[in-house]
Amino acid sequence: MSAQNYLAYDFPLLSAFWSMLWLFLWIMWFVLLFRVVLDIFRDDSLGGGAKAGWLVFCVVLPFLGVFVYVLARGRNRGRRESDRTRAQQQAFDSDVRETARGGEGRPSSVDELARLSEIGTRGDITDEEFRGAKELVLSGSGASGASAAGTPTSGR
Repeated sequence: MSAQNYLAYDFPLLSAFWSMLWLFLWIMWFVLLFRVVLDIFRDDSLGGGAKAGWLVFCVVLPFLGVFVYVLARGRNRGRRESDRTRAQQQAFDSDVRETARGGEGRPSSVDELARLSEIGTRGDITDEEFRGAKELVLSGSGASGASAAGTPTSGR
């Protein structure tokens, strides 16, 4: 055994450091490999043959395949990732807005209560009418309940 190899195993802490370094490098390698494979499948600009070619290249010669893929297509990978994230965020935001509206395109009860409060402060309805309309909104009757509670249809 050479002195260089003996030195690494002579100190247990150094041996643990090297073992953890190699473990970290292997984990990072698998993370990179999986991200490249996912990018191959998610990329809409690649055709089926190109996807199959890249996938075979990355499976048969993984180190070389991933290295060449990152060099050849790595520049646009970040842009594709950010576009995908932006599209997911917009879809989530529209779902939240639709759910907040009640899913039927009608205003939410919070919007109706704000409108009733504004009508009440202007003095267009009495306190009794306001309380009745508020109860209808909170019970779930919606916008039709506000007009049934006596809110005037024509302004003063």
